[in-house]
Amino acid sequence: MSEKFQDSEEKSVEAHAYTPGLKVKRSMTVDKTRRLPIFGEVFVNEGDVVDHELIVARTEISGDPEIVKVAMLLGVEPEDLPLYMLKKIGEQVEEGEILANYAAFFGLIKKQVVSPKSGTIESISDITGQIIIRGDPIPVDVDAYIPGKVVEVLPKEGAVIETNAAFIQGIFGIGGESHGEIRMAVDRPDNVLSEDLITTEDKGAVLIGGSLVTLGALKKSVEIGVSCIVVGGIRHDDLISFTGEEIGVAITGQEEMGLTVIITEGFGTMRMSQSTFDLLKSFEGYQASVNGATQIRAGVLRPETIIPHQEIAEQGSEELSSGMVPGTPVRIIRQPYFGAIGLVKFLPVERQQVESESYVRVLDVELDDGTVVTVPRANVEIIEE
Repeated sequence: MSEKFQDSEEKSVEAHAYTPGLKVKRSMTVDKTRRLPIFGEVFVNEGDVVDHELIVARTEISGDPEIVKVAMLLGVEPEDLPLYMLKKIGEQVEEGEILANYAAFFGLIKKQVVSPKSGTIESISDITGQIIIRGDPIPVDVDAYIPGKVVEVLPKEGAVIETNAAFIQGIFGIGGESHGEIRMAVDRPDNVLSEDLITTEDKGAVLIGGSLVTLGALKKSVEIGVSCIVVGGIRHDDLISFTGEEIGVAITGQEEMGLTVIITEGFGTMRMSQSTFDLLKSFEGYQASVNGATQIRAGVLRPETIIPHQEIAEQGSEELSSGMVPGTPVRIIRQPYFGAIGLVKFLPVERQQVESESYVRVLDVELDDGTVVTVPRANVEIIEE
């Protein structure tokens, strides 16, 4: 850093910055909009008290189409196909049921075509000689996800559910919505969650780990039927081995691994934040709703742990209203300090030059071990506590 730049820094005053970040709240009002992908039927009314498993709304989407080359299979011309069809457009068929029949030479030659699936005859073409069978409608149910009160009904679409809960966001996750009872699998936030700490009694539970979950623990959790693992860190290679594919940063949550995983700190061995660990521990035995869906770009979506309870919700956050100031807890979300947690120490007004040789606004962060590092403000997130 140049001498001239150092002089300007000494003369600067501290600035405020607002950087939205991960929420770690003991008590807040949580609203969840439960919406069908297409119009359907809504089963709840405003004011209803619902459980997480209650079906809020239901619809049906069209089944997959399947093309059957009936004329070719019968050995007839496409224009003659309607003569040999035993089913008409709009009729239901069952898998294995005869669709068309052909006989020649006084019955010496016989050919039949059976339906490869159950569904409805959608079209019969005398041009291509093909028919299309539309599979049976696929029911789509949307449950409440969280226990609470219906505060708004969305006609033909769904409803908004509200509850008071602890709300803890992670930095990354895989797997979709699930629920289970909170159980502490480790005693300290720097403990590793290994497979020997998981037992058959953990079936359906939301297990809380410390600094790392091992690949063996992930596999054993699937075998036993653990609902979710919430842990500080995970090795990138273990994640790839577990899912069988490279996980992109665009969006997750569609993985069908039989287990939801929520990472609170980052990749590698990352000690879980003490405040997050203590908060989860204080709710051991409570039912939690979890979702590992993560979207980094184009509308940020964070994995979440929601623990409904009866404590009074917090009224706003002075910290967020004033922006990021000295003393604000933050998490660094870029290398080389990815996942590190600390407190804002100083916010210079002037831009400073970073390794890329560009000038950006920075801040000094005092890490948990007392080290002070300077990072771009875009590389941190406020931890809402």
